[in-house]
Parts: sequence; C-alpha cells; structure tokens
Amino acid sequence: MSLLKSRYSVHTLIFGLTIFVSSALLFSIQPMIAKMLLPLLGGTPAVWNTCMLFFQAVLLCGYAYALLVSRWPLKRQLLVQLAVLALAFISLPIGLSSSWVNSVPPSEDPSLWLLLCLAASVGLPFFIISSNSPLLQKWFSRTASHSAKDPYFLYAASNAGSLLALLAYPVVLEPYFTLRMQSRIWTVSYALLVVLIGVSCLFLRNADQSKIENKSDLPDERLTWSRRLRWLLLAFAPSSLMLGVTNYITTDIASVPLLWIIPLALYLLTMVFAFSRNKFFSPRFGELVVPGATIVLLVLYLGESAGSGSRMLVLLHLAYFFFAALMCHSQLAGDRPGPQHLAQFYVWLSLGGVLGGIFNAIVAPMVFQSVVEYPLAILLSCFLLPGLKSVAPGLKERRLDFALPALIGAVTAGLGWFAHGLGPTKMNASVFVVALPLFVAYPLRKRPVRFALSLGAVMLAAGLVTGAGSTTLHAERNFFGVLRVLGDDDRDLHSFMHGSTVHGRQNTSSERRCEPLSYYHREGPLGRIFAQFREGRTDDRNVAIIGLGTGATISYAQPSERWTFYEINPAVVSIAKSPQYFTYLTNCATAPVDIVLGDARLKLHQAPDQSYDLLVLDAFSSDAIPVHLMTQQALDLYLSKLSAGGWIAFHISNRNLELAGVVADLAKSRELSGLSLLDLTPSQTNGKDPSHWVVLARDSSAFGSLAGDKNAKPLAGTGTEDVWTDDFSNILSVFKLRKTETH
Repeated sequence: MSLLKSRYSVHTLIFGLTIFVSSALLFSIQPMIAKMLLPLLGGTPAVWNTCMLFFQAVLLCGYAYALLVSRWPLKRQLLVQLAVLALAFISLPIGLSSSWVNSVPPSEDPSLWLLLCLAASVGLPFFIISSNSPLLQKWFSRTASHSAKDPYFLYAASNAGSLLALLAYPVVLEPYFTLRMQSRIWTVSYALLVVLIGVSCLFLRNADQSKIENKSDLPDERLTWSRRLRWLLLAFAPSSLMLGVTNYITTDIASVPLLWIIPLALYLLTMVFAFSRNKFFSPRFGELVVPGATIVLLVLYLGESAGSGSRMLVLLHLAYFFFAALMCHSQLAGDRPGPQHLAQFYVWLSLGGVLGGIFNAIVAPMVFQSVVEYPLAILLSCFLLPGLKSVAPGLKERRLDFALPALIGAVTAGLGWFAHGLGPTKMNASVFVVALPLFVAYPLRKRPVRFALSLGAVMLAAGLVTGAGSTTLHAERNFFGVLRVLGDDDRDLHSFMHGSTVHGRQNTSSERRCEPLSYYHREGPLGRIFAQFREGRTDDRNVAIIGLGTGATISYAQPSERWTFYEINPAVVSIAKSPQYFTYLTNCATAPVDIVLGDARLKLHQAPDQSYDLLVLDAFSSDAIPVHLMTQQALDLYLSKLSAGGWIAFHISNRNLELAGVVADLAKSRELSGLSLLDLTPSQTNGKDPSHWVVLARDSSAFGSLAGDKNAKPLAGTGTEDVWTDDFSNILSVFKLRKTETH
C-alpha cells in the first residue's frame, strides 16, 4: 500500500514540476520580448497592452490545440506533442532580427506591426508551451493517481510557476543579466522542459493500462451555454481590469517590465489561491470585500481627491484589482466541470482573457477619448458578484433594478449642479458630488445588477455635471496615450496634458504668447542653459529637440539657427501646429524648423554626424520615461551627432524616479562633464513650474558661469558600475523614497 502511495506521489511530483517549469517559461518570455521591443516603439504603455493581447490570443490558440489533441488516442497525443516541442527549437534563442528592427512603421498606430513581429519572434515557442498545461492536466487525469479525478489543483501549480517567473524577472534576471544572456538561459530551460515532458510521457506509457482511460464512472455532465457565457465574463473582467490598472500606473511612472509585472503577478496569484486544494481565502472573501472597496475606489477615482500618481492611490487600485480578480476566479474554480471537459473549460477561460485584451488594447483606444475601459471593467466586476441566488426576481424587482439606479443618478446630478453653484469653497466639490450617492448605493450590493447600474449612473451623472463648466478644448486618444488641451480664462492660459501630466503651457494674450512657460521658463534651468550655451558663440547653430510638446522651446530660437524636432506621436504634432490651441510654432519661430515624425532613436541615425550643437531630450509619456532614450547606446548615438563643443540637455523632472544618477553614470562611462540644475521654486504669477535638468558636455570648461549658478551642482552617480544599456536597466534603484518634484 505504501508503495502504491509512493507511486501516486511520484506521478503528482513529475506532472506538477513539469507544469510549473512550462508556465515559468511561458511567462518569463513576456517581459523579455517586450523589453526588446520598447526601444523601437517609444516606451509607451500601449506596447505592453498590445503584447498582452498577443499573448492571450496565442494562449487561446494553444488551449484550442490542446482541446483538439486531447480527443486523439493517448499514444498519438504523446508523439505529436513531443514533435511540436522539438519544432520550437528553430525559433531559439529568442531575439529580434535586423529586418524587424529596421521596419518599424512611422504610423500613428503600429499595433499591427507589433503583433506580426511578436508572431515571427516568439509565436511558435509560446504557442507550443501554452498547450502544455491543459494537456498535462488531461494526461494526469488518465493516470492511476488518487488525485486524477480532480486535476485542477495542477492549475494552481501552473500559475505558481508563472508567478515565480514574473517576480524573478525584475529581481533576478533584469538587474543582473543582459537580454542576450536572458535569452540563452531561457533556451537552456526550454530544453529541460522537453526532457521533463518526455519523462511524463514515459510515466504514461509504463502506467497500468487497466487504470488509465477508465471513464465509465464519470458522470455525464452537460454544459449549458449560459454556464459557458458566465465563464467567459468571469474571465473577461479580471483580464480587462489587469490591463486597465497597468495602464493607470505605468502612464505616470515608467513603461518598464517591472511595473507591468505587478498587476500580472497579482492576477496569477488570485488564480493560485482560487484553484489551490488548500484554500488560503474563503470563496466568499472576495465578494465581501469587493463592494466596499469599489465604493472607496470610485470616491477617490471620480472625486480626484488624491494627487495623480499618488502612491497610496496606486496601492489602492492594485488592492482592489486583486480582490476583484480573486472574486471572479474563485467563482470559476467553484464552477469547474469534470476532467472530461477540462480542455474546453480552459478554452473558455482563455477566450474571455483574449476578449478582455481586445477590448482594452484595440477597441477602447478607437472608441473612447479617455480611459473609460477601466471604470467599465470595475462595473462588470460588480455585475458578476454572486448576489442572492435563492430568490428569483419578479417583474417588480426587475423594474427596481432600473428605477433605483435612475433615481441615484438624478441625485448625483442634483448634487453636481448644487456644488457647481457654490463657487470657490474649501470642500472638494467632486468628492461631495459622488460620495453620498455611492454610499447610498452600497446597500444594493446583494443585487449585483442593481448595484452595478447604480454605480454606473453615479459615474455617468458625475461626468456630465462636473464637465458642465469644463475648460477642455480638445481631447483625443491614440496608441501613445490620451492628450488634452485645457483652457484657463482666468489666467489666459492653455495647458497641454498627456495623461495626468502637464506637458507645457502658453499664455494666450498677444503680448505674452511667445514667452516659454512651465518647465521651459527663461528664469528656470532651461533658460539659463540656453543663455550660457550662446555666450561667446557667433557661428550658425543647429539645435535638435527630442519631444515636441507645445513647441515652447522654439521661443529660444534665433534667426541664425536651424531647429529640428523629433516627435513620435502624430497627435502631438497636430495639436502643436493648431493655432486655436498653441501658437509657438506658428507665431514664435524665428528660425527654420523641421519636424521629424518617428522614434528619435531610429530617426537620429539618419542625421549627419556632428550636425547638432545642442541636443535637448524632453520626451515623456505622461510622467513615464522612455528608458531606451537614457541608455549607453542612446548616449553614443547622441554624441555621434554632436559637434565638438556641443551640449546635451536632459529634462528629468519626475514625480517618482530620481534620474540624475542614471545620467551621471552614463556621463562617467563616456568621460563627459555634467551639471544638475534643480529649480523647485514655482511661480503662478509668471507661469514657471519646478523642473530638473541635466546638461552634459565633453569639457567642463564649456559650462562657464553656469557652473556657479545657485541651482547647479556637479553630477553625482549612483555609486555602482551598473550603467543603463539597451540590455540592462534597474528601475528599482531609482525610485524616490519621497516625492519632491512635480512634472
């Protein structure tokens, strides 16, 4: 008997280990290939959302393949799977060919190119590995193991492997290994996986055939379409929420694998908890927490009571996502079918995930001008709350499902008009408008339809009323984010917003419209950089600016100069050229101006060597930095285009990241001199914002009197030898413990 139990435990160990390694490989490839692609696409958060859509779609294909193969005789399944696993070696090691690197389209939405590139680079190995988990679980259910009747616990092992791989990437792989070495480690691990699957196949071949494929004792379980549809929605909501919260946090910090991994890791963790045989959380835990957490989250999200980018607010969003995903995944685990429908169950889960990715990555940017998909996913999560199952709703109840939300929406609208009429007051009118109706809606949580519609009514009414006095002059959204132009008649200002961050302002009065404002003010660091740069120079100068914004820097131009702007986002160019919004380019340009559309890293290669006397880097996606513009390879490119006495100026103002040390390490690696100019003194009267700039030159004597400026300090490195490169960056090392700047 003990020998038999030992045999069962060996079955479980081998299959569990194989699934664990397979899933770890599946999810370690995602941040690795995404980091390879970021330098080609400007570091926008949409890169990750599109990558996630691709991975979810290929995962669905892998599950569909597993469903098809699982219907074949066992011996054929084993042979075919080993053959396709061997086939994947033709795509290894993982990397981008030069043909893909050189074919990035200069279009407004490179999503199609990105999907095709992913398919060519990692499509085959990702597809094959994605089919392993459902197939191995199906094979395990046909063994003589005592756990074979309910193999879903192996899904927890699968997600645990995925989770460990994701957490290991920013902590172990990214800080210590280059991308090339990461690819080699992945290839070796893949070979180990093939060996483990071969061992699993041997277990199946040598197993007692009388105890395999005995399905006579399985109940004839019929799957209804309503049950499948609920599986689909329960998988859709966490997928959409994950991409929504990822977009939220990466827009204002940095579009790097570390911050993409956090929501995905939480997503996988909820899967582990939901499908584990040992329950860490009660299935009712999520449904008890989610309604109250939704109310609190919406009060802050709609009321804008916390500053954008607030770390506490980010933690709240992540916590809400975790509990909402746990609630959905716990319901999926509780409603799982028997082993005979295992592969089909995973297909429906994967399909829901794919549809969530399509909705966030493709549909939402085309349909919505702002990030509406995130609150919609929150409402869907509330709609999927278990609610009261014992009471069948009658006609009266169904009417109340719509009447009560309409009433709550009307109350919200009334409060909005009342708050708007109060004028200036110490109270936050937005919070006042949404808080009371949301708390009134809370008792409806046991009726999911009524609860979700009530929250939707509050959101809709609040949006309409608070927008009644809005000064939004323009809003649009594309692959690179959400752009808005805001007007302030009281101060004669137009402001340009990318996400939640101001990217420049202009005074609309005729006598001040050519004054550079915000981070570009003449009394700020950039003004002093230009003043010192021109001192003693009489020759013609060429200036390059990476990042157009409002075009405010053109106010520094002189007739003897030639200016070139590099801008990746076509919408930014359109807004900067529209006189109804900003007139820097149309009215203030005293020098010839060229605008080059596309990623600066790629387009700068086409510029003649030593052609620029001053190169200014001012590229941001909201408050997130494009890391690929701050690497050693990028600096080498800048230096090749810089004249002998030229300067490089980095705009590094940031709420969350301290980037001066990164630039200092880069400067040291190329024996450059540098100054840090930090001005934290804002001025509402003259339109100056706090800003942080770093200027580099080949010789410290070039800085002249700028070195003695009260806000100037010599650059200080991070104290390590870890210079950022295209293969290596360590975002953890530059997070600020305290936020001291705004941008």
